[in-house]
Amino acid sequence: MNKRIFFTGAAAGALVVGLAGSAVAANGPMAFEPIPDSAYDAQTADWDVPLVAPEGFTQQLVSDETVRDIYGGGVDDLTDMNVQNETGPRAGRYLIRTHEVGDNGAVSVVDLKTGRTEVVAQDEGFHRLDGIDWTPWGTVLFAEETKGGRLFEGYFDAKDPFAPMRWVERPELGLLRHEGIGATNQAVFVIDEFNGGSIFKFEPTKRGDLSDGQLYALKLTGLTDDEQKWGQSTYEDKVGAFEWVALDMDQVVIDADVAADAVAATEFGRPEDVEVIGQKLYVANTSEDRVVEIDLKKEVLSSFVHAGDNVPAEDRDAGVTGFNGPDNLAKGPDGRLWIVEDNVPSDIWVAGRDKDHDGEADSVELFASAKDPGAEISGIYFGQDPKTLYFNVQHPTKALADGTWKISSR
Repeated sequence: MNKRIFFTGAAAGALVVGLAGSAVAANGPMAFEPIPDSAYDAQTADWDVPLVAPEGFTQQLVSDETVRDIYGGGVDDLTDMNVQNETGPRAGRYLIRTHEVGDNGAVSVVDLKTGRTEVVAQDEGFHRLDGIDWTPWGTVLFAEETKGGRLFEGYFDAKDPFAPMRWVERPELGLLRHEGIGATNQAVFVIDEFNGGSIFKFEPTKRGDLSDGQLYALKLTGLTDDEQKWGQSTYEDKVGAFEWVALDMDQVVIDADVAADAVAATEFGRPEDVEVIGQKLYVANTSEDRVVEIDLKKEVLSSFVHAGDNVPAEDRDAGVTGFNGPDNLAKGPDGRLWIVEDNVPSDIWVAGRDKDHDGEADSVELFASAKDPGAEISGIYFGQDPKTLYFNVQHPTKALADGTWKISSR
């Protein structure tokens, strides 16, 4: 079915896009009426809550630099990505966060009941810690977004949550510019975050043992090796059937990008975050203004959300709200995909379901927009509470405001 963009409200304000017809807000615990515009007219460093959001939602500080200033001296903590201890003792009580500083990176833990915030892993050799995920076997994965970046497996103890976290490197998942991490029972999905980066799948030989296994890269089957290469003018052609191509593991632990190039793996425009929802893997390709859907069962890739297609393209100079620089992803409580932009103002969007099974979201709705003129919103995450979205305010103009907030539908 053909989709077309339509507007309700002000002509320049994108309220909802989707199938021709009436605008419909998201269902479930986070049901909302979409806001009409990005926060162009609300930009200020003097804010009490960080988002322009729908009526009926409350925003509450979880922990920022006024609570625990990790780096001090006016240096932003660069609070980046979030996950809870999703299983095991006291599941959901603790929020675990990465901090994306250039050197001496950190992982911190927030007790969501008491607000206590402590650093549990920090090392001078940690560079630009970014992605984080909880594994089905009860560990936490975190990684570096830098050339030659490493992925680590941390062992979190909910009985002693603020004790130093033991961690080990997992080079078998590739030395690359890590950001998004998606751990399932069968595999761990990662990406290489740059223009020309690829999408990877690691299958451990034994469940829960990331010290041994095979890393694969995604390769579309309908393109020549030359057409697999990154190009701003050709990325829209990168859809269709694909295969997972095994990589040279001796090269993977040195440079996974080189290993992917050796098999002519498909290259994308800054793949950043990944999210697994059922049998679908979603990847935010920032410089393509596109989120792709990867059907893991059918092995088909499609453009799930794409600026100018099923969501407007932003034109800030003209005051037109739109989709620009998708970055982090989250699975909503009703199974929909939530998307936040690496942009100012940083918008949060919700993609509707694909009821006609054409690989595209049937609607894309604007949930919220950041007020701070220097900040981006990052680390969107739904944990144990289906009525609460956690998010980070990163490198804001407002002083000592780098930290974590939550927005709830009650």
